[in-house]
Amino acid sequence: SQFALVGAVKAVAQSGVDFSSGDPFRHGVLVGSGIGGLEEIEQQHSTLYDRGAGRVSPMMIPKLMVNAASGNISVHFGLRGPNSAVATACASATNAIGDAFRIIQHDAADVMITGGSEAAITPMGLSGFARMNALSTRNDDPSVASRPFDRDRDGFVLSEGAGLMVLEELEFARARGAEILAEIVGYGMSADGRHMTAPDPEGAGAARAMSLAVRDAGLDVENIDYINVHGTSTPLGDVAETRAIKSVFGDHASRLVVSSSKSQLGHLLGASGGVEMVACILALAHQVVPPTINLEHPDPDCDLDYVANEARSWTVEHILKNSFGFGGHNACLVVKRTA
Repeated sequence: SQFALVGAVKAVAQSGVDFSSGDPFRHGVLVGSGIGGLEEIEQQHSTLYDRGAGRVSPMMIPKLMVNAASGNISVHFGLRGPNSAVATACASATNAIGDAFRIIQHDAADVMITGGSEAAITPMGLSGFARMNALSTRNDDPSVASRPFDRDRDGFVLSEGAGLMVLEELEFARARGAEILAEIVGYGMSADGRHMTAPDPEGAGAARAMSLAVRDAGLDVENIDYINVHGTSTPLGDVAETRAIKSVFGDHASRLVVSSSKSQLGHLLGASGGVEMVACILALAHQVVPPTINLEHPDPDCDLDYVANEARSWTVEHILKNSFGFGGHNACLVVKRTA
């Protein structure tokens, strides 16, 4: 909640939107988180067994709820419109942004604060991911531990934080003279329906979500210039995502550029899509795509242009953002340059 609220305050300040005027029932919030207040659960569990039930904090429930971030933002700004939360594991923030996009499209709000937030770097969080062999064990050289699409990748690096943004209905934003940074134009989602933690080996569910997002944007696959991939640095996930991209984009897959922000930022779980969407918007603004760092030994099964190791100037009009989560959740967004 703290990460999310700080991100929301900064996003609102940059946007210049004034919540003190207008109809508060047209202003809403939708923030995703994969886990919620894990630290609070750990601390209060210890308190329960060490000191007894009477010493458990009365704030425990409000602090551990996955929807607490959305609630706190709503209270802080006095927003009385749609107020919801998404918990789809590592797809949470991308689903949140997409769902907020749909709320505005359906004329249920003019403004939505949205994105994702996560704070799971705790003893329990680290232990759980380590025990399921999801984390890199390259502890002797941690700066190169996150290495998506590299032959020697062995898992992701856990991180935490928040990525928040202000979505507005286009004509509403124009009428108030807002600086419009980018336009979300497409949203797609699907399920693998196969396994709780392992991706579909051929990426069929991911491919479906990508195709739906591109179609929702009214585009052909050739219109996508850059894909900010999920790219977690796991042996199975990176291959499955590569196969999914090739199945959707065909010959165009070899002409577009692809990169994983997690190579630099680590994996923010439910917040990753929010932070990575900010990176996408900056790529549109500066016409520079971020690199996939630590890509030293390309995996022959991962044979796309991953913008290895250095950022690249590139003409970017449309970006596809991918996020996939445990449980087989797949969410994709298309964002468009406006300037």
